Amino acid sequence: MDLRHWVGEAISSIERWEKEYGPYEVHPSLRVGDDRMGEALGRLAGRLRDNYPFFHPRYAGQMLKPPHPAAIVGYVAAMRINPNNHALDGGPATAAMEKEVVARLAAMFGYGEHLGHLTSSGTIANLEALFVARESHPGRAVAYSAESHYTHARMCGVLGVEGRRVPVDGAGRMDLDALEDLLRAGGVGTVVATAGTTGLGAVDPVHEIVALARRYGARVHVDAAYGGFFTLLAADGTPEPIDPLPWRGIAEADSVVVDPHKHGLQPYGCGAVLFRDPSVGRFYVHDSPYTYFTSDELHLGEISLECSRAGAAAAALWLTFELLPPTPEGLGRVLAAGRRAAVRWADLIESSEVLGLYQRPELDIVSFFPAAATLSEVDAASRRVMREGMDDPADPVFLSVLRVGAADLARRVPQVTADADGGRILRSVLMKPEQEAHVDALHARVEALARG
Repeated sequence: MDLRHWVGEAISSIERWEKEYGPYEVHPSLRVGDDRMGEALGRLAGRLRDNYPFFHPRYAGQMLKPPHPAAIVGYVAAMRINPNNHALDGGPATAAMEKEVVARLAAMFGYGEHLGHLTSSGTIANLEALFVARESHPGRAVAYSAESHYTHARMCGVLGVEGRRVPVDGAGRMDLDALEDLLRAGGVGTVVATAGTTGLGAVDPVHEIVALARRYGARVHVDAAYGGFFTLLAADGTPEPIDPLPWRGIAEADSVVVDPHKHGLQPYGCGAVLFRDPSVGRFYVHDSPYTYFTSDELHLGEISLECSRAGAAAAALWLTFELLPPTPEGLGRVLAAGRRAAVRWADLIESSEVLGLYQRPELDIVSFFPAAATLSEVDAASRRVMREGMDDPADPVFLSVLRVGAADLARRVPQVTADADGGRILRSVLMKPEQEAHVDALHARVEALARG
């Protein structure tokens, strides 16, 4: 895809539409000369070089990668108009697109009837889900695993809701026995299951959590901000060896959050929150003296805590889904490549003399460490490998680190002596499909760094 060509076509198409309303002159206060623009753009381009190469397979650190060209084209086209999806008078076209992409996300998770919308982030999406949880069960606590994203504890604080941490098992998944003990004790209104933890990519047994929660009268919210699109690999007939049961369990959960700006190939920020029961819309009821007048149809702001939201985000996701739909044959192929890369690297690490595998990947996160006798040595070596890799101008590699507790390390790697309360290991998210072809070279480079 020729990005420059299609961005130009997008701008031209909007310019043709603008001309239908007749000519007008740009106000003198807004005019900027080409010389000044060129100089300022040069400074911007120079400053943007102070970034890590998220686009390249060498970058195997955090959950970062550029959006798909289709998303860029869709965003640029709509941004020229700059619609606001809060109300239909702010962006009827992109509001319609948002409803369409939300319906496709709902179908991906097995929801039929639903209520939902895009958000500016997964954090805001989870805030909305926990807001509905609070309103559904006033005075009752929210339970989440010890490996869940820290946003749940923070948002419980924001909402004035008690949060209760549930221990995890040896693979970083919510411990069902501990959860049942907590539910049996009473007072829990909602359980947050995580479909792909941010640290290790562990998938909670959503189907079993739903069954337990129902037994004790609790709701279930699924945080699938990172892992949600992997449900495409759990569909019948897909060749990927991924356990389908937790993903099928999402269809029975009360709500789910997913971030298209992660595996959905979108620019930041594009999250989404979906509810299985549309009647939760009653918790959002409010009025505005200056919006919601142009149509009797649902305005997205009527079912959202956020007000202004970029309609361009909906346009970008809509155009992407037109070309790479949320199906096993569409986006599923993109995710499958990243997961194959992660599994391949885990196999290489397991046969390495200088690296050790912390936990086999369920999705596309690889966790590992330089071989050492003690946890403090693992911590120091992990930091050294990360720093030396990213600082090498000739052959750079970009990794991230993950802090793990001594008990967690001992459970997985008993041969390493736990001489500290915790320490850092190495962590790589292989979310670019190009990394499947690069993983052997990536492994060789990290091995060389580990040897010192």
